[in-house]
Amino acid sequence: MREFGFELSLCARLEDGDRLVARQLGTGVHGRRVMDVVLVEPGPDFAARAAITPDPVPPAAVESDVGPGRARFWKDAFDCHPGRAEEAVEVAVDRGFFERERRGGRTYVRQTARYPEHWFGELVGVENKPDLDRPGALETQLLTDVHLAVLDRVVLATASHVTGAHLNRIPDAVGVWEFDPDAGTREVVREPDRLPVEEPGIEILERGRARTDVRVAGADAKARARRRVAERAYGKGWRPAPPACARVSPDADGLPYCPWKERVVDPGRDCGADCAGHEPAEPPDVDREGLRAARTPWEPDPEGRQRRQSRLDRYG
Repeated sequence: MREFGFELSLCARLEDGDRLVARQLGTGVHGRRVMDVVLVEPGPDFAARAAITPDPVPPAAVESDVGPGRARFWKDAFDCHPGRAEEAVEVAVDRGFFERERRGGRTYVRQTARYPEHWFGELVGVENKPDLDRPGALETQLLTDVHLAVLDRVVLATASHVTGAHLNRIPDAVGVWEFDPDAGTREVVREPDRLPVEEPGIEILERGRARTDVRVAGADAKARARRRVAERAYGKGWRPAPPACARVSPDADGLPYCPWKERVVDPGRDCGADCAGHEPAEPPDVDREGLRAARTPWEPDPEGRQRRQSRLDRYG
């Protein structure tokens, strides 16, 4: 099985009703590290977060000085580029996190509910490498994860039989799983250690034979990155939209299986006019939100806490 199908099959296996599962999330602070899979364990305030919106809350909106009390002039509440601030306001209003009103030709905003800082618990990253004999940049990726420590734990998932030689090339703090995507079985070869997420970390930006470029990530910057990862995971999930092809037949987990290719396909790369087996059609009906809502704590249709005020209805 190709890495994409391996990844989707693992996500389906990890979706156990108690945590959120998301794919392809940036987990760097200064760099461009992308983690294949991120698991988000709910924290004590998870219900308060779920009540706000099923979508991600913009980081700039969370980090602003906008609160649930007195409405503030939006330009005074952000410490970032005005364009980014304006976009954050629009998105936050659209998603029900901000409400706004007009006073004398100026826009004022307030939170509809106080943002719950402790809504998520542990963040677990899973790097997928089905074939350990073709490691690519795996060692550098895992070293970055361990030394930066934005995620609480990091695991390597593989379809290979893990040998002692393999383990010697994997940082000791990284857990290891052997996963069979056909059978859906997972064997824990080594448990991951908990990483020091509350402390400053060292981020590997580029690693060469003669030189390695690194940058220190402070504890506050890591905390912001962790919240960003959790928010993105909450809104994104892991199921891809099915391709517009009559041949594709999604399975019970919502994976885009193609009988013509005899495997799970990547809609963005495997499907379309360049595929000899392509039969143009409307995308198959897959209730991705329904599957996610039934199998995780994610709430697709929260009641919300947005206060309704008569003057808001006159906002234009």
